[in-house]
Amino acid sequence: MRFLVSLSLALFATASLGQSYPSRPVRMLVGFPPGGGTDILARVLAPRLSESLGQPFVVENRPGATTNIASDLVAKSAPDGYTLLFTTSSLAINASLYKNLTYDALRDFAPVSVFAESPNLLVAHASAGANVKELLAQAKAKPGAMNYSSAGAGTSQHLAGELFKARTGTNIAHIPYKGTAASLTAVIAGEVHFSFANVPAILGHVRSGRIRALAVLAPKRSELMPDVPTMQEAGVDDVIVPVWYALLAPAATPREIVKALNDATVRAARAPDLRQKLVEQGADPVGNTPEEFAKLLREEVAKWAEIVKVSGAKAE
Repeated sequence: MRFLVSLSLALFATASLGQSYPSRPVRMLVGFPPGGGTDILARVLAPRLSESLGQPFVVENRPGATTNIASDLVAKSAPDGYTLLFTTSSLAINASLYKNLTYDALRDFAPVSVFAESPNLLVAHASAGANVKELLAQAKAKPGAMNYSSAGAGTSQHLAGELFKARTGTNIAHIPYKGTAASLTAVIAGEVHFSFANVPAILGHVRSGRIRALAVLAPKRSELMPDVPTMQEAGVDDVIVPVWYALLAPAATPREIVKALNDATVRAARAPDLRQKLVEQGADPVGNTPEEFAKLLREEVAKWAEIVKVSGAKAE
């Protein structure tokens, strides 16, 4: 009898927890500075979570160490749903790129949902050539003379560059910057020859003519830039580097809280007006289940481990 009473009280407490969450503002940590694709989409999602769950969801930029600072802070936070991580494929990349991480990408987080995904693109300054063929001709004519920027060592843009070098047999220097905005500013200013970036971050620059898109690192062309070929169409095979944007909580966060966050994220991703907004920014809405995201994360960790090995990429 005592066991049944204890079980009933536990179930009641769990149900009450889910119904009362959240009762105060929620922090969403982003491991990049403002202005990049991850920050942009976090600020698209946050107001919708606030509307659905009745408390402010505040985006907090905590850049540094290739998102590892933000990831570590969330991994070590109380599993109560009030400190969340909005991150990207860097979480899976870092699992192989860094040997002494203070958190585990698979063990220390409760996946909530992938909000959206987008391909990376190769974008260049005019001096790099009008297409991938011309860029590669320059790189091979003067090994080591060309360079590319990224949002930081260990980002999907960095790995895209290293994979590009491995597949093309070129010697090109990597110049890491603190965030996508700074990386793209360097390309626009001609400080570096080219870069890799996701569609939400570069779309405005491409449309204004400040930067040139040379190839999409995806199996198909972007609907927003149908004239830009895929990397395979440009003559380089096996350089497909998509990026996803997702919400996670600390491990051991109660399932009822994860479910509440998932329901609100899925609702946002499937809202017709928000879907249109995401598509206009070059991102495809996803809104999957925690179980589907957990499976994807396991697969991504394994995939990026192989890419790190093939490309020879190292944390800088």
